[in-house]
Amino acid sequence: MYDATGRSEKESIFSKNIPLVHKIAHQLKAKLPANIDEDDLIQAGMIGLIDAIQRFEDTQQAQFETYATLRIRGAMLDELRNMDWLPRLVRDNMRKIEKAIYELQRLNHVHPTEAEIAQQLELSISDYQKFLAKNSGHQLIYIEDFHSQENGDHFLDSYQTENDDDPLADLIEQGFQTALFDSIESLPEREKLLMGLYYQEELNLKEIGAILSITESRVSQIHSQAISRIRSTLKEKTWTGEV
Repeated sequence: MYDATGRSEKESIFSKNIPLVHKIAHQLKAKLPANIDEDDLIQAGMIGLIDAIQRFEDTQQAQFETYATLRIRGAMLDELRNMDWLPRLVRDNMRKIEKAIYELQRLNHVHPTEAEIAQQLELSISDYQKFLAKNSGHQLIYIEDFHSQENGDHFLDSYQTENDDDPLADLIEQGFQTALFDSIESLPEREKLLMGLYYQEELNLKEIGAILSITESRVSQIHSQAISRIRSTLKEKTWTGEV
């Protein structure tokens, strides 16, 4: 089929949604280190948009923009994984914090304080905060999270169905979204506020620091700690059979 200008319907859909690709790339870039090129994200997003256009006719239950957003963002995340923008050492270090938080929560049944986490890691508060700053850029989901580990299935396996063509979309459509929302709601008040300003209001670290009257680096530290709390809570929910 062709529109009034003589372009095919798919070409028209592609042109109409180019701004969506730029918007998603810009939003994602704001949360990434400075060395990540936004143009690389846009290029990957264009491929995701093409893929969405080709697949959409088999996905009538979703609005196209919603479906395309998943595909575009997924393509950008795949590009970031291929670039390996976050060193494995950072991931390993932050998982030490996740483990400390999980062990303290299991023992005390409440979110541990920053001082308690530091003590569990055998660090001073100052050294713990430096550790958070040094390992900033922690993510909620990594590509490894979609694979089993030596000690059994990974916690994200519980949120996936047998159809794993698009695990990110699968997670969003399944109980993971509810579990994630509940995990954020259970955060300590300042961390919950920070996450809302960062992900819902899409403010940058400097803007959040001004609102909370703390430095930009301190915002980064608290954000990394909040991500570790959320990941720890999601693991606990899975291992205790709540999901």
